[in-house]
Amino acid sequence: MTKSWQPYARHILDAIAKIRRIVARGDLREDEVLYDATLRNLQTLSEATQHLPELIKQRHPAIPWKQISGFRNILVHDYLGRIDPQTVLGVIEQHLSPLEVAVQAILASENGDMS
Repeated sequence: MTKSWQPYARHILDAIAKIRRIVARGDLREDEVLYDATLRNLQTLSEATQHLPELIKQRHPAIPWKQISGFRNILVHDYLGRIDPQTVLGVIEQHLSPLEVAVQAILASENGDMS
């Protein structure tokens, strides 16, 4: 029996909501605590996308699934700090809303058929 993917999709939406609350608290480019909290939630979000079925991802090609996974690897393994607050803010501003819309659509349209 394959593990259900829906909790991972909801986890993505929860991480997006947390990131929005973090950003609303202040400028993550100037506050390292906000920056670290944002990185942690981006990592969580990225890891959760890896648990969505490939068939579902193929149905939503506008989302850069492989890049999201790659971003997670950079967040986790890049100890030399090539990721900076400005880059992270750009990712949030450009990619969070489209991902949120896609995941909401996935949950609404798939109805658990891909578990």
